[in-house]
Order: sequence, then structure tokens, then C-alpha cells
Amino acid sequence: MKKVNILNRLEKAGVVAVIRGESKEEALKASHAIINGGMKGIELTFTVPQADQVIAELAREYANNKDIVIGAGTVLDVTTARLAIMAGAQFVVSPCFDEETAKLCNLYQIPYLPGCMTITEMKTALTYGVDIIKLFPGSAFGPSIVKAFKAPIPHLNIMPTGGVSLDNMEDWFKAGVVCVGVGGNLLAPAATGDFEKITEVAKQYMKKYQEIKAN
Repeated sequence: MKKVNILNRLEKAGVVAVIRGESKEEALKASHAIINGGMKGIELTFTVPQADQVIAELAREYANNKDIVIGAGTVLDVTTARLAIMAGAQFVVSPCFDEETAKLCNLYQIPYLPGCMTITEMKTALTYGVDIIKLFPGSAFGPSIVKAFKAPIPHLNIMPTGGVSLDNMEDWFKAGVVCVGVGGNLLAPAATGDFEKITEVAKQYMKKYQEIKAN
């Protein structure tokens, strides 16, 4: 039931913050700032130096908070996936589908969210036990594509990443996505070291998400 539990937490989190950073310290500060803003989903990307150490630190720090879910992003191969899982990642996200990574995640009961752009890629991912498809980059499509993808595959669970903003988040959820990934505009203040601003923006996202769910 481990995998189901994590999937439920991801869906409940609703908004997953995609963390990039120039250093381990910056990524940690950004993650704490986002969690302070009420966000429960953290995807720590492997473009961050010593990403596995950041994941391990976050997993330890928030181990007793059953709502917060810490995952790894930009996982390009099975070696990186195993490193992430051993560090404590509770879900693994890739920019593209990789079958060896899918098999490994199944072995450890860890949700795998691969980036897909076509029906063929999505169908392949589903046959390997993928539960949530990362629609990436979301900016290449827009919310209207969700209906088109779900027409032939109604049971498709989609998480758009790239191009999701406060302005269009409601459109994505209305289109039928299970959760969204946000990065760029949420993390922009980190470049100037303004982590309080990140907390503020995270609060805006969560307020918006709660309004969407209430309607």
C-alpha cells in the first residue's frame, strides 16, 4: 500500500514545487520557504548540486509530517533513480519515459512520473505501471489538450509541469488534471536570496488551489 499512500498524498498536495538551485544551500532554503508557505509537495531536481544529500536532509526533517511528500526530479536514468530512492525520495520524476527507471520504481513501490508529450508515450508509460503522467512541457500545449488526451484514455492521470502559473492553474484543474508542477515563477526570488518572497508566492498558490477545490 506504500505506493497508493504516496499517490494519495501527491493528489492531496495538489501543487508540487519543482526545486532547482545553484547550490545545495539554496535548494534547501527554497524548499523550507515553500513548505513554510503551506505547500506539501517538493520535487528536488537532480540539476541541483548534491541533490541526493538535499533529498536526504528534507526526508529526515519532515519524516514525521505525513502530509509532506518529498520526491526527486530530472531523473534521467535508473542509477540516479536508485540514488534518489536510497536517499529517501518518495516519488521520482523524469523529463521523459525510461523503462528501466519504471521497473526500479515498481520494485520499490515508488510512484514514477515520466514526462510524456504524445498518446504513444503515455500508453507505453501506463503499460509499465505508471500512475501519474507528467505532461511536459505543459507550455507546449495548454489546458485544452487534457480533454483530448483523456478522450481515448479516460483513466489517464495527468500532472502538467512547465507553463503552470497562478493565472492558468484553475484552467488546468478544470480540464481534469490530478495535480500540477510549478517552478520558475515560484522560485525566481531565490536568485536574489529573497526566501521570504518565495514563502509569500507559495501561500498565493495554496490559497488559489484551495479556492479551486472549494468550487
